[in-house]
Amino acid sequence: MQTSFSPAQLQNPDMQASEKILRTCVHCGFCTATCPTYLLLGDELDSPRGRIYLIKDMFEKEKPATPEVVQHVDRCLSCLSCMTTCPSGVHYMHLVDHAHAYINDTYQRPWHDRLIRSVLKAVLPYPGRFRLALIAAIIGKPFKPLVERLPAIGARLGAMLSLAPAGLPTRSQAEPGKTFQAEGARRKRVALLTGCAQPVLDPGINDATIRLLTRLGVEVVLPKGEGCCGALVHHMGEEKAGHAFAKANIDAWTSEIEGEGLDAILITASGCGTTIKDYGFMLREDAGYAEMAARVSSLAKDITEFLSTIELPRQREQRLTVAYHSACSMQHGQKLTDMPKNLLKSLGFNVKDVPEGHICCGSAGVYNILQPEIAGQLRERKVKNIERIKPDLIATGNIGCITQIGKGLADKGSATPIVHTVELVDWVTGGPMPQQLVAAGITDVPTQSLQAAE
Repeated sequence: MQTSFSPAQLQNPDMQASEKILRTCVHCGFCTATCPTYLLLGDELDSPRGRIYLIKDMFEKEKPATPEVVQHVDRCLSCLSCMTTCPSGVHYMHLVDHAHAYINDTYQRPWHDRLIRSVLKAVLPYPGRFRLALIAAIIGKPFKPLVERLPAIGARLGAMLSLAPAGLPTRSQAEPGKTFQAEGARRKRVALLTGCAQPVLDPGINDATIRLLTRLGVEVVLPKGEGCCGALVHHMGEEKAGHAFAKANIDAWTSEIEGEGLDAILITASGCGTTIKDYGFMLREDAGYAEMAARVSSLAKDITEFLSTIELPRQREQRLTVAYHSACSMQHGQKLTDMPKNLLKSLGFNVKDVPEGHICCGSAGVYNILQPEIAGQLRERKVKNIERIKPDLIATGNIGCITQIGKGLADKGSATPIVHTVELVDWVTGGPMPQQLVAAGITDVPTQSLQAAE
């Protein structure tokens, strides 16, 4: 794509990076075939190619974002399916992230939009606040029909209430500042991202991870000072806030790296993993953090990446059919496609791909709150595709997808449980059966060595 940025514009590192991305695009339109919003809406401006034209025009002319540009960029899920499809290697993620930041700096959103976004930014990245918000949402669930009638904000508030769990999960013991010793001789030492929303919505994920790793001889440290990865605010265009979260984590992890050392920084939420692996790019121009950020990104691994390098002792026999939902941030953001599935297959699960598996479920961070109608259509489409393969359970590697798909299943009255991949690995290698499977009536098989069983 031909561009016409001035030399002065290209002095800006972000604009320089975006200009290179724009020049990579050859207008082929392959991206339209796998874009969820184009699939649903059929509007060229709601495709990656259409958004690229809008962003290019906005950047080159240095004009404030218009309502039209904001509408179409806001509708983008940042699912990155277009990056997997693109034959030219257009790095759409960095381009749309820059567009979000530019919009945030140049566009005055309507009051109701600013209000919802402010609430999300003030609550979701902080587990304590988020837990209190969930309590309020659980209490408010019966009033959802009334809330949805509120002008301007009703649909989004209704989406918040719909996504809240029926009851508040118990608190996890996995909190920053704790270290969990390896059982037996220590083989490796890792840091585990505690996260922000995940430990509140489903504390069992981190608990299973710690239980599994320590059983395998891995010491797990939850560094003091670690918090939200910054993805939630970063993708809403809040660049400074996103960088502040990133720097706090980099400081916490660097202290461990330079102390007793770390073999890896493990992440159990793939959305967080995609962002942490991008810290090196995000802070490339920050003299104080560029080198540390690159080092952190090089150590960051999804939990399934790490487990795939370790021999796992299978202790349970089962023949369950698992529908593996590959989160967009896993398959498109981190390019981890077969590894999680092969991990489950190696433990005896019958793993099936979900039809249209490349299409987003509609979660996408806070997209299912900010764009509830589109997110709802994608959720319904995803659940229908999962039901086509009639699985015993569903596995995925991202809490947002678990929440989104879980709501879709509940809406249809389905009892099919959805769990994190690591919970299944923990169970089959000697841990307890995930509570979701217990609630679904799936029968556990007593622990036994496969050799004895033979």
